[in-house]
Amino acid sequence: MTLLQFLRHARQAHLQFLAGALSESPIYVLGNPSADLDSIISAIVYSYCAHNRLPSASPRPHIPLLNLAQVPSGPELYRLRPEFVTALWLSTSCPSLSSKESFENSSESAGKLLSEHLVTVADFAQVLREQPDRKTPLLADAVLVDWNAVPEQAQGKPGYGSVGGLEEVTFRTVGCIDHHVDEHFVPSAEIDQTEYPCVIQSGPGSCSSLITSEVRNRGLWSGSRGDQDGVSVAEWAQIAKLTLAPILIDTSNLTAEGKVQDVDVQSVDFLRDMVSRSRMGGEGGGDRTRAEWDLVSFYEQIQKAKQESLNLLTPAEILDRDYKEWSETTQCSKTTVKLGFCSSVKPLRWIIQKAGGAQQFLDVVRQFAQLDDKELDLVVVMTSFTSSKGEHTRELLMSASQEKGLSVDGAKKFVEESTSLGLVDWTSLDGEAVDLADDEIREVLNGTSNGWRQLWLQTNATASRKQVAPMLREAVARL
Repeated sequence: MTLLQFLRHARQAHLQFLAGALSESPIYVLGNPSADLDSIISAIVYSYCAHNRLPSASPRPHIPLLNLAQVPSGPELYRLRPEFVTALWLSTSCPSLSSKESFENSSESAGKLLSEHLVTVADFAQVLREQPDRKTPLLADAVLVDWNAVPEQAQGKPGYGSVGGLEEVTFRTVGCIDHHVDEHFVPSAEIDQTEYPCVIQSGPGSCSSLITSEVRNRGLWSGSRGDQDGVSVAEWAQIAKLTLAPILIDTSNLTAEGKVQDVDVQSVDFLRDMVSRSRMGGEGGGDRTRAEWDLVSFYEQIQKAKQESLNLLTPAEILDRDYKEWSETTQCSKTTVKLGFCSSVKPLRWIIQKAGGAQQFLDVVRQFAQLDDKELDLVVVMTSFTSSKGEHTRELLMSASQEKGLSVDGAKKFVEESTSLGLVDWTSLDGEAVDLADDEIREVLNGTSNGWRQLWLQTNATASRKQVAPMLREAVARL
């Protein structure tokens, strides 16, 4: 089964479930709400490998569910996630295994294909709105990938909860594969790990590396030849290419200091070998000149699509594009503080110019925090880019909704305790050709009037949101 054939079948199984045509829930494979490249592809790849193969006693359909509450599949998904579409296009259409599956990497062509092959949270919710007579609450099973806790958790029912934009559906967590800090939501002791995965391992650069390792260990990915389920070497190569995309992007082609672990390197070696074998005509033999596949070009095309994607977005969309949030309860007063983290691959000065100036950018951040689906007490903006000297550089901005209070206390406590991050006074290092004065940016983005905010350079560039967010959350929780 080709990748696109699988995605069509999975989408049809989803619609059959909502129409009441299935006797039991399919298994939704659900990534985190940032819906970045790793999250989306982790869901697709695990679904492909486990579809109608797990649990072994009674195999069930597995459906990748893209955790985008406001974005339907189609042209809008193409606009907001062009790096994913580029990875999908390179994996399935260069070359395609069937003329019927060929598509162009364009809004019109790819947009139509996405709407026919994928399901987002927004799509799911739309179908439910079209069923006003539904009276029975919907319960569905889920495997979480690239995160290990849903935001709305059912009290007294470990592993049960819902996601933003789909509150009317309760998901029961039956498995998890993740590379973040354990949130202790997944009921590990209750999961039948002979049938479902339960891997929460902080450290690997990409969740897709853990996905690769897990499905290989379970015998769900043959690697060198077509298997008993009739998947050809060429079809496995499509999955291998797609899986490589987030691993290469998240580890900067295995060069990112502090982010690359053995499982990342081993996964890339395995996946690259699968692609090469397919070009040699299977296991052994074949024309070795055809086996040469330009992995670097593959990586660079996807990286370019990711870098250029922000050109198409508004400043508010840039904040929301790679966004995660958490709610922490303070130890003493039991007050809930809501934290939102926005990540960007463009430097702050670039985003500030796009907003029209420093004050306009600050207004965008404040408006973003006040959105009905956000209501944040503290916004954190983290940027990651290459400086004018060719060095990996990070910036960190914190903006609280108040001039003082628990969110500010938590931020200050975090700063005191985060010496390992190497936070220093901000200065521009990006080399962007923008007409903005550093002094004005510092004046606007450091202060307390109408809300506390502070801007730094983060000299420890190896620490990403995966490390910074737990530090801030812990500082707030201990107030």
